[in-house]
Amino acid sequence: MTSPPLMLVVTTLGRVLPLRRLLDSAVPQLGPDDRIVVVAQGNVADVQALVEGADALGRVRALTSARGASLGRNTGIAALADAGDEALVMFPNDTTWFPADSIATIRRLVADAPGGAVTVSTEIGPRFTLPTPGTALDTSTVWNVIEMSLVIRLGLLREVGGFDTGIGTGAASPWQAGEVTDLLMRALAAEPLLAREFVWTYAHDVHVGGIAETAGLDPRERRWKLRAYGRGVGRVLARHPFPLWHRWGFVAAGALVGLRRGNEYRPWDGIAAVVGRLEGVVGRTFRSREATAVKR
Repeated sequence: MTSPPLMLVVTTLGRVLPLRRLLDSAVPQLGPDDRIVVVAQGNVADVQALVEGADALGRVRALTSARGASLGRNTGIAALADAGDEALVMFPNDTTWFPADSIATIRRLVADAPGGAVTVSTEIGPRFTLPTPGTALDTSTVWNVIEMSLVIRLGLLREVGGFDTGIGTGAASPWQAGEVTDLLMRALAAEPLLAREFVWTYAHDVHVGGIAETAGLDPRERRWKLRAYGRGVGRVLARHPFPLWHRWGFVAAGALVGLRRGNEYRPWDGIAAVVGRLEGVVGRTFRSREATAVKR
């Protein structure tokens, strides 16, 4: 298979300035069959106005949906009904951007695979360090893929039914993360070839730009997001066939978040991480009225 079209599905709460940077970086790199679908979940009029002026060739489209990143992504996937199963799909955040020539490189590197991942680079370093190319996608490495790094075949997305709208950022549930891990675990069950043919790209070959997980958050928001994200990942661990030691080890490791990720968190933030992860693994929340990770 050569030169499949690349589809970008972007869910946004209406942050026009970063979205403009994303479109300004990606549109000049689009091929004739590539598409960008922007799903606005807030500030709809401004997002639509921005999209209307983004590309004279009609390759960028604006839609709307209710809140929830997973719902927005599924709305974008549904809008690709006229695209073939061979198309590749990515899910950049509205704060993501594409360096020069990155779209062509992603297309080339993942052209013959059912899926792959690229590095997300931020001002404080990569969001995750990807495994060495050739490493299997499995219960250990699936955690290295985040939403904006994923590249996946549209046909496989259709086969597994897209994202679970009950989990992920902005979902109407306490489970505010883990949606791409859940998606990939279901995809691995549906398409065993994904495990050995998944493409891990080198950061020096291609990357996309992004922001740090805690960018713009005050200390309370930072801890709340950490707890809410821990809930979501813990719920995914409980749903899928991960070893028991992996589930409970994940809960215990939350205490070390502030030490292992000291450029973003403080040592006492580990309390929030442990509580959230425990809530996710046991499937219930403790004395909390809030659900969504952030309200921005």
